[in-house]
Amino acid sequence: MNKILVVLTNTTQFTKKDEATGLWLGEATEFVEDVEAAGYQVDYVSPKGGYVPLDPRSMKYADNTALARYRSNDFQDRALSHSLSPADINPADYVAIYYTGGHGVMFDFPNDTALQNISRQIYQNGGYLTSVCHGIAGLLNLKDEAGHYLISGQKITGFTTSEEVLSGKTRMVPFLNEKVARQHGAQFLKKRAFKPYAVTDGQFITGQNPWSPHEVARQLITALKTHAN
Repeated sequence: MNKILVVLTNTTQFTKKDEATGLWLGEATEFVEDVEAAGYQVDYVSPKGGYVPLDPRSMKYADNTALARYRSNDFQDRALSHSLSPADINPADYVAIYYTGGHGVMFDFPNDTALQNISRQIYQNGGYLTSVCHGIAGLLNLKDEAGHYLISGQKITGFTTSEEVLSGKTRMVPFLNEKVARQHGAQFLKKRAFKPYAVTDGQFITGQNPWSPHEVARQLITALKTHAN
């Protein structure tokens, strides 16, 4: 078993304003580039399955490698056009789940019970729960069978309140990731805004912002190879 499940958003716009949002392209492509190079396969899933929109702002930051993957038939088909739905997923097939970001995830990740069930089973099987940037929203409300937040007591990171202020979206998002993480008992760690940073704590590997997918991938690959030995 050497598969990783990549979670993408179906949200096309902010609810408080008619402004486009969606997946932050590099947060998917950079991570996938690294884990595939290390020999892992990926599947793409979204809350509803099917179409995955791109945050148009993310295209400005996409490098040639990201754009090459974006244009590939595989990514266009399996990620952006025909992502799997949670009902298609057997959690036992995956060694890790990775929640991508983009502001869209703030609306469809936090309370998706199907994705939570998949994540919980991967975790119970000894797999890794990973995310980058706003993708931490997919882990904030995840609970164990006793009803305790899985992030409680864990060292994690994600898009910070200061980064949200700098992005100009604090009034458009339904909550602030850093605030909720602390409310749910996590030890929220952070470094300078918009600089690469990721942290590993047990089965959690999380990255702070759009500059952190490579670091999340690196730490996950290290953890998986160490666990396998």
